Amino acid sequence: MKTKSRVSSFFLYLFLSVSAFFSIFEFFWIVIGSTNSAVDIQTGKLTFGDQLIPNLTKLFGSSNMGGALFNSAKIAVLTVFLSLLVTSMAAYGFQMYKSKARENTYSFFMLTMMIPFASLMIPLFQIIVIFRLLNSHLAIILVASISVFMIFFFRQSFVNYQTEILQAARVDGAGELRIFFTIFFPSMRSTFAAGAIYSFMTSWNAYLWPLIVLQSNDKRTSTLLISSLSSSYTPDFGVIMTGIALATLPVIVVFFAFQKQFVQGMVGSVKQ
Repeated sequence: MKTKSRVSSFFLYLFLSVSAFFSIFEFFWIVIGSTNSAVDIQTGKLTFGDQLIPNLTKLFGSSNMGGALFNSAKIAVLTVFLSLLVTSMAAYGFQMYKSKARENTYSFFMLTMMIPFASLMIPLFQIIVIFRLLNSHLAIILVASISVFMIFFFRQSFVNYQTEILQAARVDGAGELRIFFTIFFPSMRSTFAAGAIYSFMTSWNAYLWPLIVLQSNDKRTSTLLISSLSSSYTPDFGVIMTGIALATLPVIVVFFAFQKQFVQGMVGSVKQ
């Protein structure tokens, strides 16, 4: 039995090691590429070079990378705050208030998750034009903040919440907003942290909708800028790799900073 257990453990760790290698190799290759020239990257060089500073100089000198990173950060941060506020309060209402139409309305929201975003782009674009939000970051923030998946995620996390505390607060005369922000929110911090990470990563990596809405170079996000660098006739792969590495760093920092809360929030949601 011990030999069989050791063999199974060996193959398990072998599989995990291979999976980890392929998962990490892509980012490792990007980091190496950011220190090499375009010629070195095309020849398949997999060792660190001395072209990091020249690549950074070209990236920030020939393009508005600093402004693009700022635009991405602004959109992502505002989207996180607005998305957490709207979707968590919607999920709170769906879970805490019982009515005949509640489940029907919630089911309708869940059905909308089956609609591909490509089929919604034209009506969304028309709405943005009507409200004169074209070529503005607000058009991206508003669309990204209304996430049905986030409503589903929060409601699944709220299912087993002990409502006796909320009932006691209502008896004491506390209003719903005060209950939500002073009692409910602090007790569900891990769930909100997981939702914040998901919302930040989704907003930071968004490409299709910003490509449609943003029409001027000074409004572009980092993903749009990197895409434009690769669309030239002779792309400089060293500069492109440097841009990708810089655009990836904020996501990595945010994830590892809230990794513990993210795992707790996801596990708490899955358990439901």
